[in-house]
Amino acid sequence: MKIGIVGLPNVGKSTMFNAITNAGAECANYPFCTIEPNVGVVPVPDERLDVLTKMYDAKKTTHAIIEFVDIAGLVKGASKGEGLGNKFLSHIREVDSIVEVVRCFEDPNIVHVDGSIDPKRDIETINLELIFADIETVDKKLDNAKKKLKADKKYQQEVDLFENIKKTLEAGKSVRTMTFNEEEQEILKDTYLLTMKPILYIANVSEEQLAAPFDDENVKQVAQYAKSENAEVIPLCVKIEEELASLSGDDKKEMLEALGLDESGLDKVIKASYNLLGLMSFLTAGEPEVRAWTIKKGTKAPQAAGKIHSDIERGFIRAEIVSYDDLIREGSMNAAKEKGLVRSEGKDYIMQEGDIVLFRFNV
Repeated sequence: MKIGIVGLPNVGKSTMFNAITNAGAECANYPFCTIEPNVGVVPVPDERLDVLTKMYDAKKTTHAIIEFVDIAGLVKGASKGEGLGNKFLSHIREVDSIVEVVRCFEDPNIVHVDGSIDPKRDIETINLELIFADIETVDKKLDNAKKKLKADKKYQQEVDLFENIKKTLEAGKSVRTMTFNEEEQEILKDTYLLTMKPILYIANVSEEQLAAPFDDENVKQVAQYAKSENAEVIPLCVKIEEELASLSGDDKKEMLEALGLDESGLDKVIKASYNLLGLMSFLTAGEPEVRAWTIKKGTKAPQAAGKIHSDIERGFIRAEIVSYDDLIREGSMNAAKEKGLVRSEGKDYIMQEGDIVLFRFNV
């Protein structure tokens, strides 16, 4: 699962990517410094794994992972090939969701590609380019559906669907603001519409703004736009996050306390990105390894077992499950069993966030 980090040039996009992945993507104060997308695989922060590792005295701890792609800055006219337009759009097509970084801070030493700070304009610049690209895609799909309709009336639904989408796009709205039934979702499965991808907005603020970000007029603009798309906005200071990323252990904890923060902004971004993709974790725990396994929300027990090994899915008998909260409250697996908190679940069980599982199977 890939998440693309996008934004105009010089908004803090590559600096944020560096801080998230410590991958050392080149950063410089000029547009198009990032041309080929940098890719970083990062662990999803999960305090539960640390607690379980201590409980089981585990030799190994393995986090769920998520992949971030730093995509070159976009400028107005990208859908017509301006700047790195076509390359930018092709890179976005390859990701599953989008994190859009929006500059909300003033700094005369860092050039803004449009000469001034205006978050709403910046968001619209990017989103309109994606809308223009989607209109082009929808026009092709609509023409194709109309040709098929001449031979078979069953394609009327497809024609109606693409006409509705086109109207929404031409009104300057993203496809993600629309709702679709199951049949329509099936039709749209292979259309790869850019504005249908889930999105998370990052308001990049100064250290001063960080104290009360949602009181700031620039952040309010981002929050208002995000609300119109049912999207989340996370304010963070990319400069501070870069410092935090270079620290670990007590040093990091001290800096977070000094800033009055419970966790870093980047940890929030990674968790929110994981959630944005409709992902969740189930856990396995024992002395050899404590591990988080990534599955889609709504996954049933046998398919979850298949994440560990295809043989376990094939020979699935049952899943023995205790919730993380119950296990921690009771202090051990034996104590949880004595209280009747370890459940035996069958093939139709839908996995829940934080299930600690032992799969029984026979092959």
